[in-house]
Amino acid sequence: MTSSLHRELADLKINLLKMASMVEEALENALRAHNTRDGVLASGIIENDDEINAMEILIDQQCLKLLALKQPMAIDLRFITMAMKINLGLERIGDQAVNIAERTLLLIEEPLIMKPMGVNKLARISEEMLRDSMNAFVNRDVKLAESVCDRDDEADEVYVRLVCDILEHMTEDPSFIAQGVHFTVIAHNLERVADQATNICEDVVYMVEGRIIKHKSLLDKSEAKTG
Repeated sequence: MTSSLHRELADLKINLLKMASMVEEALENALRAHNTRDGVLASGIIENDDEINAMEILIDQQCLKLLALKQPMAIDLRFITMAMKINLGLERIGDQAVNIAERTLLLIEEPLIMKPMGVNKLARISEEMLRDSMNAFVNRDVKLAESVCDRDDEADEVYVRLVCDILEHMTEDPSFIAQGVHFTVIAHNLERVADQATNICEDVVYMVEGRIIKHKSLLDKSEAKTG
């Protein structure tokens, strides 16, 4: 039973890494399509989203089968439950890549008025956080996971400045309003990528150490009351 469980856990991990690779590629291509105004590439991301959704279903089925038939204990149980959450987070990042591609198709329908400066910076931060979150998962690297969580504040700050910049340009130039809306949606999706990467890293810390770091401020208050 133990040997069989470990083989199936290894298969589950492989599929999670495949899912992560698919999602990272979709996000990278969405941003490339956005920067180069490539409608063909953007359309391909939308069309390929079914493959990511199919992989999410496969991983969920693997997890449920392991929980039902293998009755895993301790760290194996934590790994499976966290795998389900990470799987969901990755699928949502795939959706965010699709959203960026859809807005890109709308943006390239007319000449670009201006591109807010912070878009590329937020994209870089979000991509790096996603990449590092999966490296933390693969290597069971708690320090790297916690560093990703710390970077979420930077992503939030860049996002707020970017949205303020977009709104300022929309106010100054009404002809930019439609494009400004598209850029705002793109910025929101990039900020959500950073949030999902943070969630993955919180799950990594729990998986490896059984330690909950989500909603840390609430936990600190609870410990203070019981201390």
